[in-house]
Amino acid sequence: MLIFESTPSSIELKKFYENATIVQNQGWFEVNLDQRKLRTPTGNLFQVPSEPLALAIATEWNSQKDTIKRQAMHLSTLSNTVLDNPMQRSRKDIIKGILHFLETDTILYRTTEPPEFADLQKREWEPVLEWLRSSYQVELESTTSLMPPEIPANTTHVISRKLTSLNDWALVGFQYGVENLKSIILMLGITDKLLTVEKAVQLSRLETVFQTKTWGNVDWHHDADIYQLQSRVAAAALFVHWCSNDMATTHKTTYSDQT
Repeated sequence: MLIFESTPSSIELKKFYENATIVQNQGWFEVNLDQRKLRTPTGNLFQVPSEPLALAIATEWNSQKDTIKRQAMHLSTLSNTVLDNPMQRSRKDIIKGILHFLETDTILYRTTEPPEFADLQKREWEPVLEWLRSSYQVELESTTSLMPPEIPANTTHVISRKLTSLNDWALVGFQYGVENLKSIILMLGITDKLLTVEKAVQLSRLETVFQTKTWGNVDWHHDADIYQLQSRVAAAALFVHWCSNDMATTHKTTYSDQT
């Protein structure tokens, strides 16, 4: 019997299984709920390219209590995105979308007021930007203007080449991390092991960190927001790692290179 996830992820379903396990099938790893195969929202067989990812996804399902909270099952959602490709995007589309974040990257936009926050930005963000310049041999400058910073063509080319080196699965995970951090640079810092997830999230929320230290943590939801963001970014980082070419079995390309 096959399990078909057809209900929107925002709706909580009553838990209908006892145990989630994994099974290997022709180089892929499938997830079974009891003895039933899991399927994606569009009916594709749910299968992932690496055993660690499959085990982590099974853990997501086993962690559910009385109801299934799929909005918090980030690894399952990312896998569904790759398998179903609901927006019908090619690799070129995905890479182009990620590269758009270069012009709006969080750590490239600086302020001059108040001076204390300007100093904090320079102290926390500049070493990461300098790391990118040195490690990738690119030119990239921050700006205090409302206008987007100028992105040299060679910088775009180098970052694009890095993204192209990712397989289809890892590319989707990387995109998810960039979208949550609002920063290609911070996500590269995570995947290149310069930054921990916690540090990258802190850097992405530097203005909130500064305001909290200045005015106090009045709103309790600030902590909840941080934990939720850390959870999403951690899922993205693990997804990239577990789906990378040295961790995952090589399979047929999911996304076409054709637009």
